[in-house]
Amino acid sequence: MGDKSPKSVNKQASQKQAKAKGAQDKKKQAAAAKQAGGKKK
Repeated sequence: MGDKSPKSVNKQASQKQAKAKGAQDKKKQAAAAKQAGGKKK
């Protein structure tokens, strides 16, 4: 659990970035879907 080797730290950082990017993508998709739904009406 307390592994502070550069390899594990780098891996954790990249996982955090990927998670954050995934959340951003979901928000963008939701916003785009709302706009598309509004334009159809």
